[in-house]
Amino acid sequence: MAMQLDHEQLHRLLGALGDSDIQEFRLEGDDFRLEIRRNLPGQAVVAPVMAAPVAAAAPVKPLDSASPPPAATSTRSDLLEITAPMVGTFYRAPAPGEPSFVEVGTRINIGQAVCILEAMKLMNELESEVGGEVVEILVDNGTPVEFGQVLMRVKPA
Repeated sequence: MAMQLDHEQLHRLLGALGDSDIQEFRLEGDDFRLEIRRNLPGQAVVAPVMAAPVAAAAPVKPLDSASPPPAATSTRSDLLEITAPMVGTFYRAPAPGEPSFVEVGTRINIGQAVCILEAMKLMNELESEVGGEVVEILVDNGTPVEFGQVLMRVKPA
């Protein structure tokens, strides 16, 4: 018996997995294989921070407004990262010729679609798990991305 998954079924499956604490999941069919792996320290599916060893041990928290960090630093600790939850191709817009989901300076809310990751000819909208202002988009449109790769950085609202 061949197994087929349409876009809607895959979206529901990913939603159900997103609400669970399952860390590793594999599903195989005749012409596809879906693997999902993630680390869940607390609730940070969004950003395993890889910049500073100190940041990995401490939870990510906004800094006090009394001491803003200098803007010249390459990795700012006040920014949250949106990372790729899977391997795929990064697309900034829902379709060619349409406006991008977000631009630098766009204010986003939790649950808002920020890009599409295409994997095995399925288009998966990536919804933000953070709210704030997009300050960096680190991947070019149409570029392949790896699991956990930082796609965007957001200054918390």
